[in-house]
Amino acid sequence: MSETMILHHYDNSPYAEKVRLMFGLAGMRWQSLLSPPWPPRPNVDPLAGGYRRIPVAQIGADVFCDSALIAQEVARMADNPAIDPSNADESARELMQQAEGEAFFAAIASVPPVRLLGTMLKTFGPFGMVRFMKDRTALLKGGSAKPPGAANAGAILQSLFDALDARLQTAQWVAGAQPSVADLAAYHPLWLHVNCSRGPLKAGRAVQEWFERVEAIGHGTRDEIAQADAFGAARESEPRAVPDSEADAPVAVGGRVHVAPVDYGVVPVTGTLAAVTVDRIIVARDTEAFGTVHVHFPRAGYSIAPA
Repeated sequence: MSETMILHHYDNSPYAEKVRLMFGLAGMRWQSLLSPPWPPRPNVDPLAGGYRRIPVAQIGADVFCDSALIAQEVARMADNPAIDPSNADESARELMQQAEGEAFFAAIASVPPVRLLGTMLKTFGPFGMVRFMKDRTALLKGGSAKPPGAANAGAILQSLFDALDARLQTAQWVAGAQPSVADLAAYHPLWLHVNCSRGPLKAGRAVQEWFERVEAIGHGTRDEIAQADAFGAARESEPRAVPDSEADAPVAVGGRVHVAPVDYGVVPVTGTLAAVTVDRIIVARDTEAFGTVHVHFPRAGYSIAPA
């Protein structure tokens, strides 16, 4: 495997945990660059052009936003189709959407407030806790995501437990006999819930045993690097060749565009549209520090508009 993936992340990030488990499932060696939990992120912002969410992956001068797109890259690098979400069957995709939709926010909202505040205080300290809360409140402004209230959060989380339990009665993994990205997508909101509540997972035996199996997948081989290493990789590389674009692309290739998530963290990245396919948007950013960098986004869940 000649390529090396750099993951810009922080250890308490649930979506980063999902990606770290992809590396474990793939048996990959990868490079870790720890990032602040909130903006500004000096290791990410110059590369990704202000993309608000975390984690972000990097291969040379190509930058990949959103864990769904990162999963496609890991699957390609490891030649492991089970990690690519597009290969999941319809029922597995439905469970993934359930886990990463309302259940993700319910994983936090179902934690008693005093316990949640205590976790944030322990993790970030007094100043950091206030900063984290303000940042996450701002993160949701302007997006389509509507977190459930505390009164409904427990029932939403239980619905995910029930869906998992039904699947795990006949198989060890969400999609059958082997682990896949569907397990990781269902696992990371529960990992977040356990970390926030600082207690064991209160689910049925089948779900608890599955949770332990996913945890045991591990993170592959992690090598810590410095910001200068990631910046050097971008500066010393050229972006890879882009795929052919759709004939009916919503914005002409070569035009200036804004690309942003639609659900939360709706801060746009601006650049030149290098390609747009059925499942991917690629924006070219010309930078003084690195030359041209290509920033990749999924097509699903992202808006694209003329700049």
